[in-house]
Amino acid sequence: MAFVDEVRIRAAAGKGGNGVVRWLRNKETAKGGPSGGDGGRGGDVVVIGVRDLAVLANYRYEKDFQAEDGQDGAGQLKHGKNGEPVILKVPVGTLARVVETGEEFDIHTEGEPVIIFKGGGGGKGNVHFKGSTNQNPFQQTDGKSGGAGDIEFTLKLIADAGLIGLPNAGKSSLLNALTKAKSKVGAYPFTTLEPNLGDFFGHILADIPGLIEGASAGRGLGIKFLKHVERTGILLHLVSAEQDDPVAAYREVVGELNAFGHGLGDKREIVVLTKTDLLSPKEEKTKADVLARETGREVLTVSVEDLQKLKRFSDHLATLLRAPRA
Repeated sequence: MAFVDEVRIRAAAGKGGNGVVRWLRNKETAKGGPSGGDGGRGGDVVVIGVRDLAVLANYRYEKDFQAEDGQDGAGQLKHGKNGEPVILKVPVGTLARVVETGEEFDIHTEGEPVIIFKGGGGGKGNVHFKGSTNQNPFQQTDGKSGGAGDIEFTLKLIADAGLIGLPNAGKSSLLNALTKAKSKVGAYPFTTLEPNLGDFFGHILADIPGLIEGASAGRGLGIKFLKHVERTGILLHLVSAEQDDPVAAYREVVGELNAFGHGLGDKREIVVLTKTDLLSPKEEKTKADVLARETGREVLTVSVEDLQKLKRFSDHLATLLRAPRA
């Protein structure tokens, strides 16, 4: 199933049931007073966050959702049944925006229901209109309409660390090596076409598809995936040792982060020189020192082919993620 991180649907809460005109009639009271019950409330439109990145794909073809209407009241002061809500499941980290009003709801807690549109209130039965001058009221009120409108769902991943970099920087390979993720790996650009997540000792790592010059303006995979960097705690900026000019490669991605805005350029960043099995120890140190000096960032080195280097990197990363954020 194709990965979907943006979708637009139409949803409507239920209408409230009508209040009714009824009279108390039994063998003891042949001509009793009003006994019309109130209508039930209409069902709400409710969004719930779940741990399933693929769930937005459910809305690719089914676009219209309707909560249940409340039932009308009945005699003997019986209240109409409230309508059932319509439940819309979205991945944790989704932003739900009501198109007509611009109101936004941040779905950031798993299992917590968030009401987007409230169901309409039920109408009043004739019992409410009885008074000293109106002993036999024929008045009642109808139920009210519920809220309705278009909702845009936009997924923005929540992760402890996001792996960014140019295509083929080794993001998917590193994610697979550190976690049980099974990201696709290939020797060509844009192997990763959707974000992938992995669990690293209880910390969530996100492999963000490769960025290229012009991504903030829509080139390559463009801003479609830049937005997934917004909610990551730390950026692990991967630069391949294969790059002739690793500093230029680093600056190309940073330029896109700054151009996109949304605070991406201000995030804590650790530079990671990858594929260092291709370098001699002296070349590795030289490239790492140059990156550290020119970027002003902490630089780690790693190779998924060298188990010793991978173990050192894993231990260092675990320590960094456990440390409290500044």
